[in-house]
Amino acid sequence: MIYNHKGDDYLLHLVDTPGHVDFRAEVSRSYASCGGALLLVDASQGIQAQTVANFYLAFAQGLELIPVINKVDLPSADPERALEQMKNSFELDTENAVQVSAKTGLNVEQLLPTVVEKIPAGFYRPVGDSKKPLRMLLVDSWYDSYKGVILLVRVFDGEVRSGQQLVSFATGLKYYVGEVGIMHPLETAQTVLRAGQVGYIYFNPGMKRSKEAKIGDTFTHVGSEKAVTPLPGFEEPKSMVFVAVYPVNADHFEHLEDSINQLILNDRSITGRFIVLYSKTASGTNMVPVSSLPPPSVPVKVLWKDGTEDIITNPAKFPDDDSARLKIAEIQEPYVRTTITFPEEYLGKVIELCESNRGEQISIEYFTSTQVILKYELPLAHLVDDFFGKLKGGTKGYASLDYEESEWRAGNIVKLQLLVNKEPVDAVARLMHMSQVSRQGRIWVTKFKEHVDRQLFEIIIQAAVGKKIIARETIKPYRKDVLAKLHASDVSRRRKLLEKQKEGRKKLRAVGNVVIEHKAFQAFLAK
Repeated sequence: MIYNHKGDDYLLHLVDTPGHVDFRAEVSRSYASCGGALLLVDASQGIQAQTVANFYLAFAQGLELIPVINKVDLPSADPERALEQMKNSFELDTENAVQVSAKTGLNVEQLLPTVVEKIPAGFYRPVGDSKKPLRMLLVDSWYDSYKGVILLVRVFDGEVRSGQQLVSFATGLKYYVGEVGIMHPLETAQTVLRAGQVGYIYFNPGMKRSKEAKIGDTFTHVGSEKAVTPLPGFEEPKSMVFVAVYPVNADHFEHLEDSINQLILNDRSITGRFIVLYSKTASGTNMVPVSSLPPPSVPVKVLWKDGTEDIITNPAKFPDDDSARLKIAEIQEPYVRTTITFPEEYLGKVIELCESNRGEQISIEYFTSTQVILKYELPLAHLVDDFFGKLKGGTKGYASLDYEESEWRAGNIVKLQLLVNKEPVDAVARLMHMSQVSRQGRIWVTKFKEHVDRQLFEIIIQAAVGKKIIARETIKPYRKDVLAKLHASDVSRRRKLLEKQKEGRKKLRAVGNVVIEHKAFQAFLAK
């Protein structure tokens, strides 16, 4: 936007960073393109976990910070307490803090003059020199069906014009610039982007795949690669949560694949692999129409005795047979370091939740007399299993959470499988710590039994780790009264008919398909 302040026009680039804990990397990359930030704190709730985490990210990148207190119109608002927290926790000068109400508009007009006066303009920052070779940071990207991938960039050194050839440091791919411009508020073409500016670029011919646009990548002119040092902070994003998706109807598989491919085109955080999966009975026929969205799982790392290692993301590829286990030196799982803030009255419940999820406490501190900051190391597998929902529920919504990747740690990781008449149901297999399988196995067989209809033969539902059965439930068959017309004294005939019925049921179970409606899977996998 163009903003006029005291007779001068300023071009302001406003970046709304996500506050949610899953977007730490996006927030960090957004800061790299900025000269300053508004440190926004709720006047009633005070500093939250994500506030603490994002402050340190911004502080580490040298951003000019402007304290802003929002929601001052609420009856429960305590702006003085929030300002005191910011002063004590972050050692910020809060004298020039802006106290606003986004709802009523109170003092909102003070924000932009404060931004202009406090945050240095890009052209005059010492980091930019238009006469140096081009050094350009890729901040964000989006896909246009006509132009291909459009890049949002920050030029740190040099300048870029249409027709020039650029090269990516991350991929080594080369492109000809088709157009450059600024966001005002949509794409507005310019002849040049210079050091200190934020703008957009698209190529001609266009970049066709979003995965070529690696956020945090550095671009320069072809031929200047040796004269330019890539900007710090770029790292290839690692997939850490995996979900298998199966169509309700196998005929819809291609449609599912097309839909996910379109999603991948627009969203770099998603990758997809497509494998047709069927569960088979002993007779070779389909046992179930696999149609589900299983709970999210996380990767495990297998360290082999020969010194090699594998990252396992699919439970089907987990080495759980006896011969493979003998070759394994260690199995590791990813951990995250969490920061949780909440009122002191919920301390016991939060610690109990963390400990029950195999957490290890790092520190506990009070940043006010009633607010606690608790730090825990947690297995990522527990964090993605609705940990945040349980935390919110246990603290009546007052807790906030932030996390960052920590390390891989050795763990007793096994594959828990659901068996129906001794045949595994691939869609339900999960990798988990051995301490969790007994409880989870009992939940599985009990819940699955509720959603499977009785059939003409006995159905045995089991949860198993390898050859060890953890839990079992049995669904009795429909029973025909074969003795209805017999005289009570005819014992031998009675026994003969019952034995014949029993043998018939064994034969039926051996060759019959277990028919499980897809609704049963959806109900089973639902929270």
